[in-house]
Amino acid sequence: MRKRTRARESALKILYAVDITKEDPKKCIDIFWQDDKDANPDVKAFANALVLGVYGNKERIDKLISAHTTNWQLKRMAVIDRNILRFATYELLFAEEIPPKVAINEAIDIAKKYGEKDSGKFVNGVLDNINKLERSQSK
Repeated sequence: MRKRTRARESALKILYAVDITKEDPKKCIDIFWQDDKDANPDVKAFANALVLGVYGNKERIDKLISAHTTNWQLKRMAVIDRNILRFATYELLFAEEIPPKVAINEAIDIAKKYGEKDSGKFVNGVLDNINKLERSQSK
């Protein structure tokens, strides 16, 4: 598995923990990495940057996701889907070094792996809208 893919999966697990426990993201990061002392430093750094980036911009990210999900309230989404959308939206808007296609495809693959049957399609639709409408406006 590629380093960035592993980092995104780790970020999802940390974001999931934050969402469920309502703990501080930094605390969840510390707890997550306690069990993986041999984690690749690049994986750890990218995962941590995603988590902290999401929580540093959470209000804007959540508003965008909500605006691009028809008939879905953020709080009623599957926790996995919600957090995949969060880190991928962060990548689309704030990580200019990552091509949008890469961010979207990685999110879809992770949604298929960790989410429910239609999670990949759901994540694809939302991120595609965010990429087309929001990302193009911010340039």
